[in-house]
Amino acid sequence: MTSVLLAVNGTLMRGLELNGNMVAAKARFVKEARTAACYRLWSIEGRHPAMQKVATGGKAIDLEIWEVPANGLAGILEQEPPGLCIGKIELSDGEIVLGVLGEAMLCDGQKEITGFGGWRAYYAAKETGTVKGSA
Repeated sequence: MTSVLLAVNGTLMRGLELNGNMVAAKARFVKEARTAACYRLWSIEGRHPAMQKVATGGKAIDLEIWEVPANGLAGILEQEPPGLCIGKIELSDGEIVLGVLGEAMLCDGQKEITGFGGWRAYYAAKETGTVKGSA
Protein backbone atom coordinates (compact mmCIF):
# COMPACT_ATOMS: atom_id res chain seq x y z
CA MET A 1 0.00 0.00 0.00
CA THR A 2 1.54 3.28 -1.07
CA SER A 3 -1.30 5.60 -0.04
CA VAL A 4 -4.59 5.64 1.87
CA LEU A 5 -7.74 7.70 1.63
CA LEU A 6 -8.28 9.79 4.74
CA ALA A 7 -11.49 11.65 5.61
CA VAL A 8 -10.94 14.85 7.59
CA ASN A 9 -13.72 16.91 9.16
CA GLY A 10 -12.00 19.88 10.79
CA THR A 11 -8.82 21.89 10.96
CA LEU A 12 -6.95 19.59 8.53
CA MET A 13 -9.27 20.71 5.72
CA ARG A 14 -8.14 23.07 2.96
CA GLY A 15 -7.49 26.61 4.15
CA LEU A 16 -7.83 25.79 7.84
CA GLU A 17 -5.34 25.92 10.71
CA LEU A 18 -3.70 22.48 10.44
CA ASN A 19 -3.96 21.95 6.67
CA GLY A 20 -0.21 22.53 6.49
CA ASN A 21 0.19 19.12 8.16
CA MET A 22 -1.54 17.54 5.14
CA VAL A 23 0.61 19.48 2.71
CA ALA A 24 3.81 18.58 4.59
CA ALA A 25 2.85 14.89 4.37
CA LYS A 26 2.45 15.32 0.58
CA ALA A 27 -1.25 14.49 0.83
CA ARG A 28 -3.43 15.27 -2.19
CA PHE A 29 -6.98 16.62 -1.96
CA VAL A 30 -9.39 14.23 -3.71
CA LYS A 31 -12.92 15.55 -3.12
CA GLU A 32 -15.48 17.02 -0.79
CA ALA A 33 -17.85 14.41 0.63
CA ARG A 34 -20.44 13.72 3.31
CA THR A 35 -20.69 10.94 5.83
CA ALA A 36 -23.62 8.59 6.06
CA ALA A 37 -26.33 10.06 8.32
CA CYS A 38 -25.04 8.34 11.46
CA TYR A 39 -22.52 10.79 12.96
CA ARG A 40 -22.56 13.53 15.59
CA LEU A 41 -20.11 16.43 15.83
CA TRP A 42 -18.81 18.45 18.80
CA SER A 43 -16.75 21.62 19.09
CA ILE A 44 -13.85 20.91 21.41
CA GLU A 45 -13.25 24.14 23.34
CA GLY A 46 -13.99 26.07 20.12
CA ARG A 47 -10.66 25.02 18.60
CA HIS A 48 -11.42 21.86 16.61
CA PRO A 49 -14.21 19.35 16.04
CA ALA A 50 -14.61 15.75 17.12
CA MET A 51 -16.92 13.37 15.28
CA GLN A 52 -18.42 10.10 16.52
CA LYS A 53 -20.53 7.43 14.85
CA VAL A 54 -23.80 6.85 16.71
CA ALA A 55 -26.66 4.33 16.59
CA THR A 56 -29.37 7.02 16.74
CA GLY A 57 -29.60 10.78 16.36
CA GLY A 58 -26.87 11.13 13.77
CA LYS A 59 -26.72 13.27 10.65
CA ALA A 60 -24.53 13.53 7.56
CA ILE A 61 -21.39 15.58 8.20
CA ASP A 62 -19.38 17.47 5.56
CA LEU A 63 -15.76 16.43 5.19
CA GLU A 64 -12.89 16.20 2.73
CA ILE A 65 -11.21 13.11 1.33
CA TRP A 66 -7.45 13.21 0.90
CA GLU A 67 -5.03 10.70 -0.55
CA VAL A 68 -2.19 10.41 1.95
CA PRO A 69 1.11 8.61 1.35
CA ALA A 70 1.19 5.73 3.82
CA ASN A 71 4.52 6.93 5.21
CA GLY A 72 3.04 10.41 5.88
CA LEU A 73 -0.02 9.25 7.81
CA ALA A 74 1.78 8.81 11.14
CA GLY A 75 3.21 12.34 10.97
CA ILE A 76 -0.27 13.79 10.47
CA LEU A 77 -1.71 11.79 13.37
CA GLU A 78 1.11 12.65 15.76
CA GLN A 79 0.28 16.34 15.33
CA GLU A 80 -3.47 15.95 15.94
CA PRO A 81 -4.84 17.17 19.28
CA PRO A 82 -5.15 14.56 22.05
CA GLY A 83 -8.35 12.54 21.93
CA LEU A 84 -8.56 12.40 18.14
CA CYS A 85 -7.90 9.05 16.51
CA ILE A 86 -8.29 7.13 13.26
CA GLY A 87 -11.23 4.87 12.56
CA LYS A 88 -13.40 3.75 9.68
CA ILE A 89 -15.91 6.29 8.38
CA GLU A 90 -18.93 5.47 6.24
CA LEU A 91 -19.55 7.96 3.44
CA SER A 92 -22.99 8.87 2.08
CA ASP A 93 -22.39 6.64 -0.97
CA GLY A 94 -21.61 3.62 1.25
CA GLU A 95 -17.83 3.74 0.72
CA ILE A 96 -15.74 3.10 3.85
CA VAL A 97 -12.53 5.12 4.33
CA LEU A 98 -10.19 5.86 7.18
CA GLY A 99 -10.94 9.11 8.96
CA VAL A 100 -10.45 11.26 12.02
CA LEU A 101 -12.83 10.50 14.91
CA GLY A 102 -13.07 11.74 18.50
CA GLU A 103 -12.88 9.60 21.60
CA ALA A 104 -16.03 9.64 23.76
CA MET A 105 -14.29 11.29 26.75
CA LEU A 106 -13.11 14.14 24.53
CA CYS A 107 -16.71 15.06 23.68
CA ASP A 108 -18.09 14.89 27.24
CA GLY A 109 -19.30 18.35 28.28
CA GLN A 110 -18.47 19.94 24.92
CA LYS A 111 -20.84 21.84 22.62
CA GLU A 112 -22.62 19.60 20.14
CA ILE A 113 -22.64 21.15 16.67
CA THR A 114 -24.15 18.31 14.63
CA GLY A 115 -26.98 20.57 13.46
CA PHE A 116 -24.52 22.72 11.49
CA GLY A 117 -23.62 19.72 9.31
CA GLY A 118 -19.89 20.31 9.52
CA TRP A 119 -17.01 22.29 10.99
CA ARG A 120 -16.87 24.89 8.19
CA ALA A 121 -20.54 25.81 8.63
CA TYR A 122 -20.15 25.99 12.40
CA TYR A 123 -16.97 28.06 12.13
CA ALA A 124 -18.61 30.45 9.64
CA ALA A 125 -21.59 30.92 11.99
CA LYS A 126 -19.19 31.55 14.85
CA GLU A 127 -17.27 34.14 12.85
CA THR A 128 -20.45 36.04 11.96
CA GLY A 129 -21.67 35.98 15.57
CA THR A 130 -24.56 33.61 14.88
CA VAL A 131 -23.08 31.19 17.46
CA LYS A 132 -22.49 32.57 20.94
CA GLY A 133 -19.70 31.46 23.27
CA SER A 134 -16.25 30.01 22.66
CA ALA A 135 -17.22 26.33 22.50
